Formats: sequence, structure tokens, C-alpha cells
Amino acid sequence: MRIDKFLKNSRIIKRRTVAKEACEQGRITVNEKIAKPGTEVKAGDIIHVQFGNGSLTARVEFLSESVRKEDASGMYTIID
Repeated sequence: MRIDKFLKNSRIIKRRTVAKEACEQGRITVNEKIAKPGTEVKAGDIIHVQFGNGSLTARVEFLSESVRKEDASGMYTIID
């Protein structure tokens, strides 16, 4: 699954276009490598997201094309 789609489906970032822009600005890394919007992620990958005044590091637990809002937080585990 593409990183921009994962960020949107897991609701780490609310909109896919915002996730795409974050990738293009170099604020998203996957396994310590800067991610492009089309970078593929799989279960077990470590994602780091740099927000305006903070950051989030999470491990991908599972991938799903469509997920309910209540289940979205189960797609990842926050590490730091």
C-alpha cells in the first residue's frame, strides 16, 4: 500500500492530498528513508511523521483498503 494512502486510511493524516504534500516536503520517513507519496509500506515498517511542532513514530501493524473509524488506530502502534 502507498504511504500516502496508509496515512489517510489509518487517520494519522486526515486527507490524502495533505499526506502527499507532507511526503513531497520530506516530512515522512519509512524505515529511516525519506518517503515519496508512492513509497510502498508493509506490516512491520517504521514510519516517522514530522508535524509542524511535533513528531510521531509508529510501526505498521496491518494494512487495509477500507477500515472503519473505530478500527483505524489498530493499523499502527505508536513507538515515540
